[in-house]
Amino acid sequence: MIRINEELEFPLEDTLFVFALDSEAGKVFNDKNKLITGIGKVNAAMELTKEIYRKRPKLIVNLGSAGSQSFHKGDVVCCTKFIQRDMDVRGLGFSLYETPLSGIPPVLEYGLRHTGLPEGICGSGDSFEMNHFETVYHIVDMEAYPLALIAMKEEIPFLCLKYISDDAGSEAADDWAVQVHLASEAFKTILFS
Repeated sequence: MIRINEELEFPLEDTLFVFALDSEAGKVFNDKNKLITGIGKVNAAMELTKEIYRKRPKLIVNLGSAGSQSFHKGDVVCCTKFIQRDMDVRGLGFSLYETPLSGIPPVLEYGLRHTGLPEGICGSGDSFEMNHFETVYHIVDMEAYPLALIAMKEEIPFLCLKYISDDAGSEAADDWAVQVHLASEAFKTILFS
């Protein structure tokens, strides 16, 4: 069983663990229902959608690395709000981050809260951010937004935990390369202890 909080737990065999990269999963998740999507929003959306129709999970857990200047390297943050950080159609009169004509607000609120973890707002986009200065979101990744959106539309509970691997600053790439391998052990401690 995966225990999310005092009220919620899910059978392990009905839980789908979603990662962008196998290096984020490490060996910890080799015997679990694991999906590696590849990097970016399109890959994440395509692979999760296929997996939902192949074997409908009762819980989707997105685990991965992310950058942040608000949290420290090695922190694990629970994300329940998501922004598509590269959606900008202000030139046509829409709000920053708003997907035109979708009916979805610029900040998507969907996800379970995990007891004992800090919460964050995740900005997903198809770029590796190295000069982060945005204040609306304070966690940067490349896949969580579409995963949360698909889970919401499919009415499947969603948990998103991000391991802070870098500060989304000028040293982000070097920090990420070192830290990403530590993520799976941090997730193991939180989810299976």
